[in-house]
Amino acid sequence: MSQYPYPVVPAPRFDVPATRAVERARAFADTMTLRRTVRDFSSRPVPPEVLDHALRAAATAPSGANVQPWRFVVVTDPERKRRLREAAEAEEREFYEHRASPEWLEALAPLGTDWRKPFLEDAPAVIVVFEVHKGPHSPRPYYVKESVGIAVGFLLAALHQAGLATLTHTPSPMKFLNEVCERPREERAYVVIPVGYPADDAMVPDITKKAVDEVVVHL
Repeated sequence: MSQYPYPVVPAPRFDVPATRAVERARAFADTMTLRRTVRDFSSRPVPPEVLDHALRAAATAPSGANVQPWRFVVVTDPERKRRLREAAEAEEREFYEHRASPEWLEALAPLGTDWRKPFLEDAPAVIVVFEVHKGPHSPRPYYVKESVGIAVGFLLAALHQAGLATLTHTPSPMKFLNEVCERPREERAYVVIPVGYPADDAMVPDITKKAVDEVVVHL
């Protein structure tokens, strides 16, 4: 009789020698330190297979009770991207002109952002990530935001490893995305991710990340 009261399979093993493990960890970290948010995209098409594999990686993320409460909507149709941009810019204009506090706008100033979002049309693909809540065809999820956040992290890393640029866009409110993406009410938009190659003349703000010893505590 099994000691487990549920079906089990052998745990996957990755017998990587310690020295090789250090090399792999360093290489991954070195690659990820080059990741930057890009707002100027080339019209160069993205191979669909690249998106498929990146999304496959994202879908392996851990989730509360293994409910996997995420939906990834890949938008490539120009007309739908236009609608997405128009709706997002309407919300963003309201935010920048009326809802954002002076302190918030001051924090955003070094990044050069405003209500204009041309990247939603310029990027060859836009991935809209939804949280899936309890509905007619979906069970009650647990730790939804945490689970979807981890999946998005996997997705961003996978796309970056494939040489693609991304941007995480969170217009507020985001209910318009259900209509644009034809998703049911139990799905709630989490983030919008334009994906593509940087434009030849793309520039990014000159900012720095905190040093590791500022964000890590060893006990």
